[in-house]
Amino acid sequence: MEEKKQPTPGPHFVGKKDELIEAKRSFRTIEGRDILIICHQGAFYAMDSYCYHAGTLLQNGDIEEFDGKLCIICPNHKYKISLAKGEGLYKGKDPQEGKPRWFSKGVKQRTHTVTETDGDVYVTMSEDCGWLDSDYFQGEDGKVARAEAAKLQKETS
Repeated sequence: MEEKKQPTPGPHFVGKKDELIEAKRSFRTIEGRDILIICHQGAFYAMDSYCYHAGTLLQNGDIEEFDGKLCIICPNHKYKISLAKGEGLYKGKDPQEGKPRWFSKGVKQRTHTVTETDGDVYVTMSEDCGWLDSDYFQGEDGKVARAEAAKLQKETS
């Protein structure tokens, strides 16, 4: 049986700083993993390209602040994902407090480290070995699920 090759954490060159700033959002495949690189308010972020919930491409999601955290909003189901840590956020009501507030679902989306050196931007892949929900949509089963969802969405639009 063949051993599975471990991905190289990097850093991996993803583009020139000025080009990535102008593009605002860029899609890259690094070591077989689809990554979204975001430049927002002068800061760079990188995360898995597909929403942890249903595999929707996050590239066209709006970016807004919720509870002091910058988040990308999944364009399909409106899930809020923090850019910095991949934390899923939702608004709910604590029965003891009586008013709505933001809660965390925990980290759901894999994020990666972005660095810039002399105008070159690099991504270092996450070395976290634990399973995160967004990992599913990077594998073969997730690719099939994404294709089925896209077909269904096309048929209903």
